[in-house]
Amino acid sequence: MTLTESRPVLHQRLQRSPIDARMSLPVLDITLPVFNEEIRLEENLRRLHAHLTSTFPHTFRITVADNASTDKTLRIAERLARELPELMVVRFQQRARGNALRRVWLSSPAPVLAYMEADLSTDLSALAPLLAPLLSGHSDLAIGTRLARTSHSYRGAPREFISRGYNAVLRTVLGAGFSDAQSGFKAIRADVAQRLLPYVKDDGWFFDTELLVIAERSGLRVHEVPVDWAEDPNSSVDVVRTALADLRGMARLTRDLARGRVPVSRLRREIGREPTTPQAGSPWQGIRAVAWTSVYAVVFLLVRSFMDPLTSNLAALACTTFAARPPNPRPLTLGLTLLVSSLALAVLPLITTPGRWLEVAALAGASIAVHGGGYLAGRKTNPCS
Repeated sequence: MTLTESRPVLHQRLQRSPIDARMSLPVLDITLPVFNEEIRLEENLRRLHAHLTSTFPHTFRITVADNASTDKTLRIAERLARELPELMVVRFQQRARGNALRRVWLSSPAPVLAYMEADLSTDLSALAPLLAPLLSGHSDLAIGTRLARTSHSYRGAPREFISRGYNAVLRTVLGAGFSDAQSGFKAIRADVAQRLLPYVKDDGWFFDTELLVIAERSGLRVHEVPVDWAEDPNSSVDVVRTALADLRGMARLTRDLARGRVPVSRLRREIGREPTTPQAGSPWQGIRAVAWTSVYAVVFLLVRSFMDPLTSNLAALACTTFAARPPNPRPLTLGLTLLVSSLALAVLPLITTPGRWLEVAALAGASIAVHGGGYLAGRKTNPCS
């Protein structure tokens, strides 16, 4: 079966409603991007098909997107497709996960689209809660997270460190609200995908992170589901290389957003929901700034007992930013906070002999001043807030 032409992108206001499960077309289309998976593909496809047949109450389709495999992967998938009517196989000459997902999703007739890794590392019991908010119209995208407190993730220390570090950088640099960008267990409503995919440039591993960031910036609702996940010891994914590619993608997306390549304001008007988080310049942002600064000050006090003031300040800012998302996580705001607070701590000994509490007061005052400036700037650009 070949891919059809993608449907046109509409520009009227998106109206959300529960998915009509009575349609003859598949309600759900799950894509599995594969590359040289001949050893485990048949077993995993049969397991996924059996799970959907027994637990998913609506019509479905499983799309195997072969990314130029050089082994028997394609032949195995095509043989199974002749046996299982819900299975579809497409072949791509270019090895790129993002490209495969984009092309399959833009051509799929299903109103709910999903993807998962072919190794089925994520426990399939999380599939129903992943799809439910999309089927009901409550949410626009859904992701499985391995980093929630109630998740059970079994993986090596290096991969755990890289994953958590990457997501912390993503929250700091791009202000992402979702917790696990790299999880290979995600779903999206097709009407939302049609609006967002034209603005997602990455064709590789950064594809879904870019999609999520643009979705959040556009005012869409992202639902997170804690999942149980076990690392595949035979995985061919180079975690370090993938993380570096993601960091390059993050830098490129930051520039694109700053330059207005992605029409976030228009997307927010057309498909966004009513704001559910405090906007820049709102009174609640001021409360968050005070709370965040309090944590910042406490951490400073803790590390100040064995570090000098400037080093303690840097460590406290880094730890607080990592542990708790700042009210305004832009690099400029964090940089200004570090600069102003460091200047205050450096000047203080020239005026008096400072005690610990005076140092904390200077640091807290600098932080509130920086965030207060951002608050006032937000009020000027948001006069109705």
